[in-house]
Amino acid sequence: MDIRWRLRRAAADREVWTGAQLRRLLAEKAGLELSSASISALMTKQPTQVKLETLLALCTALQCTPNDLFEVDTTPVADPGNRTENEPTADQ
Repeated sequence: MDIRWRLRRAAADREVWTGAQLRRLLAEKAGLELSSASISALMTKQPTQVKLETLLALCTALQCTPNDLFEVDTTPVADPGNRTENEPTADQ
């Protein structure tokens, strides 16, 4: 399983090319003021967590859904625990 952050692509699809443009849109359309450093981090790095307030503001500003901002690979993990056959499970 894997999650990929696609903010940069979602923004580019809507002709938002810079952090300054995104910052302005967030303030104007969603009322969210973020620092330039925070915008830069969102645009260039995969976040480990995103506040729901920020996610909602991004979707409002870019007129998109969370599906546009995340790419989720739901392929099952082949070997989830590396357990041995004799190792007890939670229901034993």
